[in-house]
Order: sequence, then C-alpha cells, then structure tokens
Amino acid sequence: MKSKLQTIPSNKINHQKWDECVLQHKAPIYTKFIFLNTMANNWVGLVLNDYEAVMPICYRKKIGITYIYTPAFIQQLGWIGKKNIEWELIEKAVLSIVKYGDIMFNHYNDFDAIDLERKTNFIINLSADYNKISSNYKSDLKQNLKKASRENLFYQQSNNVEQAISLYKNTYSHRMNGLTDNDFNNFTQLCLSLQKTGDCFVREVVNSKQELLAIALLLIDENRIYNLANSTTTLGRNTEANHFLIDSILKEFANSNYIFDFEGSDLVGVNSFYKKFGSVNEPYYHWHFNHLPKLIKWLKP
Repeated sequence: MKSKLQTIPSNKINHQKWDECVLQHKAPIYTKFIFLNTMANNWVGLVLNDYEAVMPICYRKKIGITYIYTPAFIQQLGWIGKKNIEWELIEKAVLSIVKYGDIMFNHYNDFDAIDLERKTNFIINLSADYNKISSNYKSDLKQNLKKASRENLFYQQSNNVEQAISLYKNTYSHRMNGLTDNDFNNFTQLCLSLQKTGDCFVREVVNSKQELLAIALLLIDENRIYNLANSTTTLGRNTEANHFLIDSILKEFANSNYIFDFEGSDLVGVNSFYKKFGSVNEPYYHWHFNHLPKLIKWLKP
C-alpha cells in the first residue's frame, strides 16, 4: 500500500497516538504534544499513515508571509519514525504548507539527499558508574571540583520551578534574541505541568547559609535528562558552584539508563564548559529554505 503523508491541524491531532510515536522512536521531549501545544504559536503535524511517523511544523505570520520557526525552549524537532523515508516526500509536504523558514531536524535526521548544517549538542551516557564517568573529566574541571570541595557546598533537591526560570531569564535573556515574556510564561506553565507528572525537576547548590549559588531546571523523559535552564548566581561564580552542580547531577544519575543532554552549544564558552565533562557531540541539523516569489525572495534573502 502506498504511504500517505497527510497534514493535520494541531487541534485535530490524536495526541495519544502522536505521543506513542514519539515514545516508540525515542524522539526528543520537545516533540511531545504538550510541549508543542504549549510553546508553539501555531503548528500542524505531518502524519504518515496511522501515526507511523510524525513531524511537527511550527509557523508564524509576519508582513503577510507565513514562515516556519523553532519555538522558544525547543532545540530540535524534525522527522520522527520511519528512517528510510524519502527526503523528497518530506520536502514536498513542507513546501505545500510554507515556502520560507528554518527547521531544526533531530539527531536521527541526517538526510543524504540534502546538505544540512550540523549543530552542536553534547551528551553523556549515564549507564556507566560515576567513577567511569568522572574519569573522562578534563584536568581543569578536576581542579575546579577540588576547589569547590573546600567551599562547604550543599547539593539538594528543590521544587522551585519559578525561581529556576526567573534566575535563568534574568541572567541570560539578553543573549536570547526574540524571546518574549510570553515565551517565559508559557515555559513556566509547561514546566509546572510536567513537574506534576514527574517530568520536570530542580536541583540546586547552596552554601551553609542556604544562599543559592547555582540551580538547574531539568526535564526528563524515558530516555534523557535535559539541562534546560542552568544558572549560577554572582556569589556562586566565586565557588565553582556550577561545576559542582553538574558533577553532582551526573553522580546522582550514574548507573542509570538515561543520557544526560547538555542542550548545546555552538557558543564558544558554553561549548568549552560542556567539553570539560567528557561529553560527546551528538549533532542535530539545520535546514534553511526560501522558496518565496522572486521579488519577495530578493527583499528577504
């Protein structure tokens, strides 16, 4: 039987079947229905047959042009399911919806038929014990952890999702072009919902006075722990608190079936920090396309 790839508006999608496909194919947490429905302005799903494979298309409109974009706090989406799908089938379906934009394909989507830009994403497999994991730490990280061990730091659980997101926003929002207060509000509501189901949790480092030094908001699915919002306070920077925080998280979840996903990054400083932990690059892929009419294409290269 010939494969049927249909376009379904988000409000018509069978979210149970959608999430079953995501789960079956170990797709990133951002591709779950609740994540897309909370963070995307508008989206439709490409659905192969009876949810054998799916692909979200998130879009906006500006000055009369509909374009694909990646919603806030989503790193990669792309094709989920059948691996030997023809690129031409995906391209035709996408271009039937929109003629311009950017898609971040997930780490499974290295299509041979098109030259995609590789984006950096660092991970650590947590199946080994902590001693094995920490043996891959770089020497400067080991020195920083020795320094942290003399600072009387305490690693602990927290339920304060709002605090983690607020500090992250206040610390890094100036680097995040295009993120709005509404994006942060939506993300907060998403994380509070995920916290109720055990899919979002917070870890923090404090000193003996219970002053916050570093904090990480983490999402978790069946396969991965995602480092979504990690921040260090001014006080914490002087104590190597964030090195201590990440090391403690890795220690807590060592000998598990999870992958720790650092969430990036191509930024030089962040890239260097993640490499210190012996992480490996698992690239995802960027596709930019412009099939607008010639005059508009010329105005918007």
